[in-house]
Amino acid sequence: MDLERARDAQDRSALDRAISELQPAAAGNRPQALYALSTGYSYAAEIAIELKDKNKAESYAEAGITAMKKAVSSQPNNAEYHRLLGELCGQVIPANALIGALQYGSCARDEINRALELDPNNSLAYVSRGVGNYYLPPQFGGSIEAALRDFEKAISLNPKLDEAYLWKGIALRKSNRNTAAREALETAAKLNPNRLWIKQQLDKTPAH
Repeated sequence: MDLERARDAQDRSALDRAISELQPAAAGNRPQALYALSTGYSYAAEIAIELKDKNKAESYAEAGITAMKKAVSSQPNNAEYHRLLGELCGQVIPANALIGALQYGSCARDEINRALELDPNNSLAYVSRGVGNYYLPPQFGGSIEAALRDFEKAISLNPKLDEAYLWKGIALRKSNRNTAAREALETAAKLNPNRLWIKQQLDKTPAH
């Protein structure tokens, strides 16, 4: 099972196995191997957040940060490496919003912004920044409206990016715009019918 398929199925045990298999190659500090391992950690953190296991999400994300910092150090002009490092920093925050924001908020913001400097058309970077804005407490600059602007920008760059519609739906529901939230989540489900979390979010979103 590949990493994305395991994430879509919320199969944490499959991701744990994949992470174990990726670790030997990453031990040689080759950037691409570190990126693959960090992707596994990021997906595992994502599932842990979805399953409300915040402590596990934090440990997965921190392991990914350690690996991804080595990749970024090796290839500092790789936009996707900065994006993933920023996303991993952001994934620590839900475990403890205040402490996480203090320790990792600037990493999440700075790395995503660097990714967008290097590649202004990186739609996933806008999703990552939007997720950061969604979780970041207002005193650290986060807000639902800022998150929605990022998700809309991602969609304008890649109208087939299910991740952007998923998070747009979650953010709209958080602000009690349920009809629009359902529309966004239904689009996400059409684009990626295999992703369990999309279906779960749709099920918990009222029609009005």
